[in-house]
Amino acid sequence: MVAGSDPPEPAGGTVHIAVVGASRPSDAQTVAAELVGAGLARAGAIVITGGGPGVMAAASKGAATAGGTVVGILPGTDRAGANPWVGIALVTGLGELRNGLIVRSADALLAVGGAYGTLSEVALALATGVPVVGYDTWDIPGIEVADSPEQAVAMALERAARGPI
Repeated sequence: MVAGSDPPEPAGGTVHIAVVGASRPSDAQTVAAELVGAGLARAGAIVITGGGPGVMAAASKGAATAGGTVVGILPGTDRAGANPWVGIALVTGLGELRNGLIVRSADALLAVGGAYGTLSEVALALATGVPVVGYDTWDIPGIEVADSPEQAVAMALERAARGPI
């Protein structure tokens, strides 16, 4: 993407990027997730998370602080379970099964760090053709690796504009 240009948009309109990762990330992953959220928001993307703690909260905070829209797709049935930076809290009552909704709502998935829940989201994305960009995350085929949070943002936006893989 050229500096100063408009962010790419998929055929359906505004780019939706899911940011996923561990609920107990390292300090470096927390910082990276906040940078990712802010970068996506500044580019005009809607940020989707699971609405909880850790990477989800850090990405939500970064996006909200940068003036972006944050959608949290929650595992439970109470909106109060969302982290404080979620602007739109969608309750599902599905527990971890809500990971499929996160993936299907996204034009691209950006993983920062992660545990088994992140692995399930990555696997669902790869199985359904949603592009996956990773920063400091699982080392498996199909994840396009970024060397920095800023590069992860640029790659996710570009992959989302390209459409399903």
